[in-house]
Amino acid sequence: MFSVRGLNQKLFFFHKCSSIPPVTATLNNSRVSAFFTGPSIITPKRVGTHNGSFHCDEALGCFLIRLSDKFSGAEIVRTRDAEVLDTFDAVLDVGGVYDSGRDRYDHHQKGFDGVLGHGFSTKLSSAGLVYKHYGKEIIAKELQLDEGHPNVHRVFLAVYKSFVEAVDATDNGISQYDMEQPPRYVNNTSLSSRISRFNLDWMDLDQSPEKENEAFKRAMTLAGGEFLENVQFHVRSWLPARSIVMENLAARRDVDPSGEIMKMNRFCPWKLHLFELEEEMRIDPPIKYVIYQDDRSKRWRLQAVAISPDRFESRKPLPSPWRGLCDEELSKQAGIPGCVFVHMSGFIGGNLTYEGALAMARASLKF
Repeated sequence: MFSVRGLNQKLFFFHKCSSIPPVTATLNNSRVSAFFTGPSIITPKRVGTHNGSFHCDEALGCFLIRLSDKFSGAEIVRTRDAEVLDTFDAVLDVGGVYDSGRDRYDHHQKGFDGVLGHGFSTKLSSAGLVYKHYGKEIIAKELQLDEGHPNVHRVFLAVYKSFVEAVDATDNGISQYDMEQPPRYVNNTSLSSRISRFNLDWMDLDQSPEKENEAFKRAMTLAGGEFLENVQFHVRSWLPARSIVMENLAARRDVDPSGEIMKMNRFCPWKLHLFELEEEMRIDPPIKYVIYQDDRSKRWRLQAVAISPDRFESRKPLPSPWRGLCDEELSKQAGIPGCVFVHMSGFIGGNLTYEGALAMARASLKF
């Protein structure tokens, strides 16, 4: 759908005011350039963050700010020297100041409670702060649209919800669930956990600033690469799917007068959008069943819509007398030819033809 280009990207790191040799990293498949790509007669801007142990938020924040036009090719300087930090063009995750006018993006200071807005209430980290002020520019570049375009805003919010917000919450110690019981298992596979493992181990013999900066470079590359993958998913898959679901949702009464059955004329990840679009389009009554063709078998599926995006329970499961049956036995029980199966939970079923799947959906509405 979109043409993309590979990036040869240079990272420059400094510890306090002494330079180390440049290192290179490569990321592919994005229109937005994360790092300085060649020599320049203009002195590059400098972005400061703290040295020592690092977290996912400043690694991602440093990557994100260099995707902006203002800080493209900027040098990353890692220090806690306040006098040195004051001379930089931007400072992330250190300094005790949040002032977007001066590109100061710290979140540790007393009284800070900044959030993205737009319905999000998670306290921002340095990554979220940079994304709040430069995210739309990044998304607009990938979409090749003006920042004010509605699709830029949609993807901006979707990427925050699916990627950046978790980084903000983890860095600020915000639990994913409100509960007093300890978690049932340990999850050390999140992006923040993987980034933390790039920090120098206490057993490493080389604890030099150069070694630490090399580790931070790897952290930036990992965090930034996964961010770009997330953006590209939303641009290439999520956004086109939204248009398809909206079109099929608008045509729901052409499928059945009840307005509770939606046919997907082209299969796509409809669950990602249905709930949001129902609210946006003021769909009433809500959709109970979605019918679509299985691309591999060419048979038709009907799926009961869940009660909410994060729940497995269906708004109206397929009838209990059908559940667990298949083929002729199911067709006889339902009184509908061509039935293939109905899952034991009633959340999905199948038929050889579209007409048969529609008949199953219509019959299910009457149970």
